[in-house]
Amino acid sequence: MFGRLSIFLIGAALAVPQVAAANEPERYIPGVWIDPDGCEHWVMDDGVEGFMSPHLRRDGTPVCHKVSKCAIVPTDQMFASGSAAISQHGVNGLRNFFASNPANGFVIEGHTDSRASDRYNLGLSQRRARAVARVAQEAGAQVYSVRGFGERRPLASNATAEGMAKNRRVEILCLERGKR
Repeated sequence: MFGRLSIFLIGAALAVPQVAAANEPERYIPGVWIDPDGCEHWVMDDGVEGFMSPHLRRDGTPVCHKVSKCAIVPTDQMFASGSAAISQHGVNGLRNFFASNPANGFVIEGHTDSRASDRYNLGLSQRRARAVARVAQEAGAQVYSVRGFGERRPLASNATAEGMAKNRRVEILCLERGKR
């Protein structure tokens, strides 16, 4: 349900998340989930029944981040068709982006066009988002969440080649700590 990204907690501080490799079995580990609105939730998804509750400060207010879309990576420039392996040129560009970006953390979201099955597109978008997240972590960036949406959030119509190209992307959201 929440993918393979987990954020391990040490006391009240967030530790470096672990992104599982594509060939590793799925693990269910408690961690923190950042909703699209930027608020943190404690989560545990055991594959059958899980839970999610708000992460609150001592005064009872939710821990939220200001969220802004800071990059859209056209996947046609980074990945071969149907692949989640980033080209070396793409890796270098992403490393530079993450190393120089002042954000406190990132949410990585993968998207596809509608040409393949929904199941295939969800998997491909997740694998591509994880590949970008691994580069971010290697560059020393904090990755809070990795999500794959497949074809479910198009930017443009999938009826044209231009529209499909816009829909094949990985979006990088920048998080700044603080109340929204």
